Amino acid sequence: MMTPTTQNKTTYTKAESWKIFDAIYLRYDLLNTILSMGYHKNWRDKILAMAPQRSNLKVLDLATGTADVLITLTKNNTNIVQGIGIDLSENMLKLGREKIKNLNLGNKISLQKGDATQLSFLNDEFDFATMSFGIRNVENPILTLKEIYRVLKTDGRAVILEFSLPSNIVMKIFYLLYLKIFVPTVGGLISGDFKAYFYLNRTIEKFPYGEMFNRMMRQCGFKNVTATPLLFGVATIYCAEKTL
Repeated sequence: MMTPTTQNKTTYTKAESWKIFDAIYLRYDLLNTILSMGYHKNWRDKILAMAPQRSNLKVLDLATGTADVLITLTKNNTNIVQGIGIDLSENMLKLGREKIKNLNLGNKISLQKGDATQLSFLNDEFDFATMSFGIRNVENPILTLKEIYRVLKTDGRAVILEFSLPSNIVMKIFYLLYLKIFVPTVGGLISGDFKAYFYLNRTIEKFPYGEMFNRMMRQCGFKNVTATPLLFGVATIYCAEKTL
């Protein structure tokens, strides 16, 4: 594993963004709680509420990190019989596997290293696919969306949670200052990797959101696409379906 000192000398690209999480994994969950002010737990509950209402669900979670979304889903939805999480950061997956073991969820959840743009799964394999705060970090979001569509069954559902920017100009200015100053300062002090959090806030500012992202999902074949802003628009949850 690269040390924070080594990572600080690195210019991150999207193709290498997983290295950020390999470097900050020990403080990742703590920083999630601090930087989201605890709202990330509420947002996971919203993903849970969007799961298809049928039995024997098989779920895929992309950019699963330490598996918090999969754990929330499987603990609170008895219709889910299997959950698979993939991520490129082996260190994050290691922490996720420890959580799963401690919660005795190993019979339902498995984690594996994998690339969201090149999924190893068969066509029409999953009922529900989720991705939280990960699609802005992949090198090719369109290819990722096409892969999600491919592995979903007909009538399957995709839910993607991602950062966005508020439409209210005052909130937007405040949020941009938060991203440019507070996030890299606090993230850097706690994780020891300042450059990682400068990279992460830049990806938030540049990534398409709202109707622009809706169009990307439709371009990849999804129907019934919706975008719901959360917390004044600092994040947006997208829901879409694969239909005939």
